Amino acid sequence: MSDPMNTLELTSHGPVIPVIVLQHVDDAIPLAQALVAGGVRVLEVTMRTPVALRCIEEIARAVPQAIVGAGTVRSAADARAAQAAGARFAVSPGYTEAVGSTCREIGLPLLPGVATASELMAALDGGYSFVKFFPAAAAGGLPMLKALAGPFPEVSFCPTGGVTAQNAREFLALPQVKVCGGTWLTPQDAIQTRDWARITRLSSETATLR
Repeated sequence: MSDPMNTLELTSHGPVIPVIVLQHVDDAIPLAQALVAGGVRVLEVTMRTPVALRCIEEIARAVPQAIVGAGTVRSAADARAAQAAGARFAVSPGYTEAVGSTCREIGLPLLPGVATASELMAALDGGYSFVKFFPAAAAGGLPMLKALAGPFPEVSFCPTGGVTAQNAREFLALPQVKVCGGTWLTPQDAIQTRDWARITRLSSETATLR
């Protein structure tokens, strides 16, 4: 992934990117191992907790089969910190030129978030044609994605936010949707009880979504 625009390469590893929220560093490695064991290699660890960067470091160091990225990247500083921690890609909830240009400058592949046509045009201006549609359900879901596909046929989407095991197949059936992001692979109760077998099982079930 030397080309910072080539985040589409991430979609070749499976139909779902888990959106991971970790509260404890000790959970990072066994969680990543459980996901990889279920066939899910691309992992988005969100920068929503104080330990997120340390968790990314641990996964990058100890689980080489995983392609670990940082989610909730909101600033240039976030992007630099994520890369320093070992993140191989970044995901942002929205798009700003500051985040986009920083990721280009440091060679960190970025999956920027958009919810409207104007935000999508800004991302395209920045060179990003593979985007996260977020929050997918609240921003219009399938009808909105179909509507955006008309004026923006060159764009590929990763819907995230309200995507579940029940509706993921519908999103993935759209030709412009290459992968989905979701939290259902890493439920907080499973992490809290360290039920890694359940997470492996949920991960293995994603193979049937396409």
